Amino acid sequence: MTTPIYVRMKQSIRIPVKEEIRLYDVAKVTGTLLKKQTIENMILHRIKAEDKNIIVIDSYSIVDQIVTRFPEREVEILGPNQCVVHIERKKKKPPLLVVLFIWLLLFIGAAMAIMNFHYDVAMESVQQKLHYMLTGEEEKHPLWIQVPYSVGLGIGMILFFNHWFSKKFNEEPNPMEIEVFKYQEDLDHYVAIHENKVEQKDEDS
Repeated sequence: MTTPIYVRMKQSIRIPVKEEIRLYDVAKVTGTLLKKQTIENMILHRIKAEDKNIIVIDSYSIVDQIVTRFPEREVEILGPNQCVVHIERKKKKPPLLVVLFIWLLLFIGAAMAIMNFHYDVAMESVQQKLHYMLTGEEEKHPLWIQVPYSVGLGIGMILFFNHWFSKKFNEEPNPMEIEVFKYQEDLDHYVAIHENKVEQKDEDS
């Protein structure tokens, strides 16, 4: 009895523009292999202009090619059944003025959101009442509370998002990275179902 060829599919990969997608790009191969390099270098797909930026490689095409070339071997697929290949084409850097405009727009939007939230919860009156409770005096602008509160708000946001420009304070993902990961995972799942060329060919035939 021969040892099966184990193929562990990757869920999603990003590769630069190339002419061909080979097995080693989308999966890892193991087992008692005499021709491991030959199997890993199998061409799974030739990139065409109509492929655009996303290609779905199905495990069916991998099993079909390996069994065709090595009919005496068994193939077992591990992990996901499809690999979503994102082709990264060279992009021009956006103009500095566009970056500054977007940065300014986001800054103003964030500031408005924070100010509207504080207005809704009557933060100013809360701070005035807190000042009265601690000092027994009424003060319209208790700066000794408002200034530290504003500084603490900024520091809290930095710690919450675990980022200071490109520097991270620890290895934990921040909430934005988790949301982007979830979005990318859902996008890959959608693409794997609706852009699977192997399944589309089977339905058409």
